[in-house]
Amino acid sequence: MNKIAVIYWSGTGNTEAMANAVAEGAGAQLFAVADFDAAQTESFDAFALGCPAMGDEVLEESEFEPFFDSVKDRLAGKKVALFGSYGWGDGEWMRKWEESCAEAGITLAADSVICNDAPDDEALEACRALGAALA
Repeated sequence: MNKIAVIYWSGTGNTEAMANAVAEGAGAQLFAVADFDAAQTESFDAFALGCPAMGDEVLEESEFEPFFDSVKDRLAGKKVALFGSYGWGDGEWMRKWEESCAEAGITLAADSVICNDAPDDEALEACRALGAALA
């Protein structure tokens, strides 16, 4: 059985709600990004990473992006999935994030889950399925 970490940043609670559903589907440990250290990546087999779109459709820049930059080279060869919410645009931040993963040698284990604003029942079910795909 995979040891799974769900690591997220949330400003409004939307991505946190998604993270809870992913963790539920995966039977995973849940971490706010501030509570996870890059050295901990060795302790887990799989990761679900959650971050909303910020500003000009980018990852949150003060905590999440520096964290992701510090761990992305350690995630190659592990099961990884991405999720997050957005309030505008068309999900461009997720496409950029997926490209960044590919450039780092990370193969995504499931289709990324995005939702506009607060996750509805369908989005939460997609999050639980994403978690199950990592388990």
